[in-house]
Amino acid sequence: MTTCLGNNPAKNALDAEDIGRRQAIPVIHTRGTHYDVGFDIGRTFSGLIQDFLDTYKPLNETYLPLYKTEAGNKVYQETLACVEEQFPGYLKEIRGTADGANVPFHKLFLMHLDDIVPNVANEGAQGNTLPVGCSTIMCNQPGQEILGHNEDALSETLNHWYLVSAHVLEPGCNEEIFTSLSYAGFLPGYTMGYNCHGLVYTINTLSAATLRSGKTPRYFLTRALLAAENYVQAQQILRNQGYGAAEGFSVNMTFLTQQGDRMFHNAEIGPCENEDAQSQISILTISPGENTVHCNKYLRLKVAEVEGLIVDSSEKRMNAICNHPPAKSRQDVLNILSDQTDDQYRVYQEINKEDRVKTIATGIFDCVERTWSIYTDKPNSVEPLLVIPLRLRNESTATSAT
Repeated sequence: MTTCLGNNPAKNALDAEDIGRRQAIPVIHTRGTHYDVGFDIGRTFSGLIQDFLDTYKPLNETYLPLYKTEAGNKVYQETLACVEEQFPGYLKEIRGTADGANVPFHKLFLMHLDDIVPNVANEGAQGNTLPVGCSTIMCNQPGQEILGHNEDALSETLNHWYLVSAHVLEPGCNEEIFTSLSYAGFLPGYTMGYNCHGLVYTINTLSAATLRSGKTPRYFLTRALLAAENYVQAQQILRNQGYGAAEGFSVNMTFLTQQGDRMFHNAEIGPCENEDAQSQISILTISPGENTVHCNKYLRLKVAEVEGLIVDSSEKRMNAICNHPPAKSRQDVLNILSDQTDDQYRVYQEINKEDRVKTIATGIFDCVERTWSIYTDKPNSVEPLLVIPLRLRNESTATSAT
């Protein structure tokens, strides 16, 4: 079942250049095997997915040309084999999405590899130097347990995303129930979401200078997080013993069902070193009375990063955030995530229509009220388009509009 929740569901998301920001959020409720879920997503959002594949510049200008070379295809095949060994179900999801949307599987898989192919095939050439990324605030104050997140992406991603509320029932595999914001054609998981076991999390891209072929792309590790039942399992998934991450990212998370005081955690993940068979990982715990912020730069792990706009942007956003007093409430988090004081790199990344990078959505997870509010404009000046109750296992997972 697919629904559009918001103020104007009649508008077509493909008309992004004409209508600006979407005034309705497409949501799909789907149940079945991995392939069934993927096929349902692909068939439902075929127009969005086809349009995104046609306009996504990294795919068309970099990934596809390299895929046709011997070096690029070697990286593709090695990484595909690594994923097939660990996550065959998630590959079935991607194949289902490709079949449902009537697009080639290899194009979708290439998007899941990000800059792995160009980085490895070009022997360590600089990867993602665009200022894509996200800003996350964890506020762990009395009665105000807030995880706030700006989802930033290249401008062509604006209006090419949807919410997936899925119940995966695969014979021989653990049941999965989750809701995630997903880019068109991608696996759910690499943005923000929650699962039926109480995991609430957001993702920040981190751009290591050296990526790894034949290791695990970050999209598959974050998709696997949607099946995590507790914090120990989440750490095991991120460590990825026996394989290791191919690239970097950061996870901001908590478990609503954990015993005792609220604890937030920020996990920085780095590509495995040389021939190591596990990810580099550093975890910071945010206890009651504490706050922390993360953008798109390593703060603890000693990982060489790309030079350029993504790090420059992250530093400027961190500085702007730190110019505010530490957040004490949900409203403080909304105000900080709406900051546009920097002339070039803003926390809320859109002022002009032609901006290359835009904040496509803001999510506020309220761990006390157990709600997930989603905004598609500057969040301190509008009401959320959608408020999702964070219902856990054996509770209804239906979403509701504000």
